[in-house]
Amino acid sequence: MTHPNDTSRLSASGAKLRRGTALLAATALLAIGATGAAWSQTATPAETAPAATSAPAASEPAARATNPSAATAPAPEGTVDVSKLMSPQALPDVIVGKADAPVTIVEYASMTCSHCRDFHSESYPAIKKDYLDTGKAKLILREFPFDPRAMAAFMLARCVGDERRTAMVDVLFDQQRDWAAAENASVALLKIAQLAGMSEDQFRACLQNTELQGKVVAVQKAGQEEFGVSATPTFFINGEKYAGAMSADEMAAIIEKHLPK
Repeated sequence: MTHPNDTSRLSASGAKLRRGTALLAATALLAIGATGAAWSQTATPAETAPAATSAPAASEPAARATNPSAATAPAPEGTVDVSKLMSPQALPDVIVGKADAPVTIVEYASMTCSHCRDFHSESYPAIKKDYLDTGKAKLILREFPFDPRAMAAFMLARCVGDERRTAMVDVLFDQQRDWAAAENASVALLKIAQLAGMSEDQFRACLQNTELQGKVVAVQKAGQEEFGVSATPTFFINGEKYAGAMSADEMAAIIEKHLPK
């Protein structure tokens, strides 16, 4: 598990955060054209594809994507009141998985956070296969933008509609290196938005929606002030807090200890 010091952190005090998030909301459209900061990382070469194998017999159980016994579940940094954590937010939670799953994962992320991107590309697919798709766990991603570009990306993901928000988030993480550090991020984000069916006018209207901006800021503020979020990604698994990226096996080990015996 990545130590929190390796993750994106707020350097300002609570008062500075409030001023900073207000600035993010006011400058989301204008600032996405600015030159990107050094949050992007060098791409990891793709692993060589394994040789093709015959499909397993129908009677054989599907192979697991995670191996929780191969990892030690990290110790939580603390716990929060689950009922408070799951109370209605300024923006509705979008659930991946079954709503009645016994394990709830709440992730606070920033769309320009490289560790968040890596989790969603490397760990999330395995967690989805073994736990979200099987009804054992559900995942809720909440907005915690650290910069205007992340703010803009989260707003676009909301503007495509709740039913397509998860797919939009996936695309934005997959293409993060293309838009987050682009000289003109508005052009790159517009291309992604158009692929999602938005016109240029809808794109600009979305990023000028001050009500939506304020709700994103409110979700972020609640995460920091009510649940102590100061780094991304931060996960709450059945109320237990884990700050920093983790492997699929580490998260699986945590999930397993919360599953009904």
